[in-house]
Amino acid sequence: MSEENQTLAQRKEKAEALAELGVKLYINSFKPANCARELLPKGDLLEPQQAEPGGAVYSIAGRVLAMRKFGKAAFCTVADGSGQIQIYLKLDILGEAVFETFKKWDIGDIVGVVGTLFKTKVGELSLQASEIVMISKSLRPLPDKWHGLSDVETRYRQRYVDLIVTPETRETFRKRVEIIRLVREHLSRRNFMEVETPMMQPIPGGATAKPFKTHHNALDMDLYLRIAPELYLKRLLVGGFERVFEINRNFRNEGLSTRHNPEFTMLEFYQAYATYEDLINLTEEMISSICQAVNGSMKITYQGQEVDLTPPWTKLTMDEALMQVAGISADLLADDAQVMALAREKGIKLEDNAGPGKAKTELFELLVEDRLINPTFITRYPTEVSPLARRNEEDPSVTDRFELFITGRELANGFSELNDPRDQLSRFEKQIADRGDDDEIHPELDADYIRALEYGMPSAAGEGIGIDRLVMLLTDAPSIRDVILFPHLKPEAGLAADRDEDAGQ
Repeated sequence: MSEENQTLAQRKEKAEALAELGVKLYINSFKPANCARELLPKGDLLEPQQAEPGGAVYSIAGRVLAMRKFGKAAFCTVADGSGQIQIYLKLDILGEAVFETFKKWDIGDIVGVVGTLFKTKVGELSLQASEIVMISKSLRPLPDKWHGLSDVETRYRQRYVDLIVTPETRETFRKRVEIIRLVREHLSRRNFMEVETPMMQPIPGGATAKPFKTHHNALDMDLYLRIAPELYLKRLLVGGFERVFEINRNFRNEGLSTRHNPEFTMLEFYQAYATYEDLINLTEEMISSICQAVNGSMKITYQGQEVDLTPPWTKLTMDEALMQVAGISADLLADDAQVMALAREKGIKLEDNAGPGKAKTELFELLVEDRLINPTFITRYPTEVSPLARRNEEDPSVTDRFELFITGRELANGFSELNDPRDQLSRFEKQIADRGDDDEIHPELDADYIRALEYGMPSAAGEGIGIDRLVMLLTDAPSIRDVILFPHLKPEAGLAADRDEDAGQ
């Protein structure tokens, strides 16, 4: 028997012994009227060894995180969703039967407590228990409080334990909720309407990525988990909803890394009669104000790097970035053959049908991207790599598109939308031809989207922002897995065998 299963067996034996003493191990009748956070300020009014005047009675419920047991008294720390508070238990108040039974309980148990407030002689606010009940027996011990869950993978696999013992993890996910709330409020104040579009789509569109595929039995058709909501949101512009946004999951059947998870959260929003420059201004205002609200400052530290989100942010064209950051001359960038040659010289593998726009974009990703620490908007992306963006009217070789980079990572992608159905159809056809016989990225033409454009879509701009990456930035999280409650992982080796062993005891 493994050490873990041995401990589990011992805890189960202890639980059975408590049940034989009449302790109900899993009840559903205790209803706390209070939480730790609302009780703690009351301690400011008390002196050491002073009880709260009036003897008000409070009730809380939470998990036992620490216990100190003495002869006729005991202390324990109970944590609920709002914080934690110390509980003081005395034999002469609870009675011998209840007190002695309590001494057999464990750290990790979830309990309900009724009592009055007082301050100990060392000045710690405590709830003196007049009643304590078991709500849920913990059969597994919590990690050592000084070391917590030191193994990173275990933290991801057992997020429920990580949340119990790691305050920083709880704070990260509280901030995540706050960030998403602030995004919604920011867009709603500007008359954007939140909508929901299909998560299962007959054609995977709006981005270039390998999709997850499933089959709908009743319709007898293949469907794909969406890689982006873009084409559906723009259908709503055609239908007359002039400002729309969606915060929801995208799915891409690709690799995992500190920046990528197969299932991730995106914000996409679209505004009629706007340009990409309008969205640059909106993005700068939204992210900087959210940072101020969440962190109390627009200057933050991300993994040891100082980052200043105070507007205005730097704005560079892709050519300017290649010149200023990578040191490539303007003459070279103006010569398509030299651009292609430089890309190959740098070890970039280009497809046979790739042109200078693709080469230039690859050079940017290799030589510039990770050096953009403070927020920087990169504009004028080559048309070759921007199949859904509107061509620039002065230079059709580039588009009215931007990407936002902070700490060397792309955080947002936006552009003035292409609303000419003829141009869009030709670009779709080129995109399909460029993919060829790729078995992973299925080339399909979304004829219904072209039909929608033929009814007329207003001039518009749209943008996508990676919510997970935004949360990473504002919580100083090194990996996307740190900001996703239950990230995808390989199956846990030995888990099923351990459960089978435990079941056979």
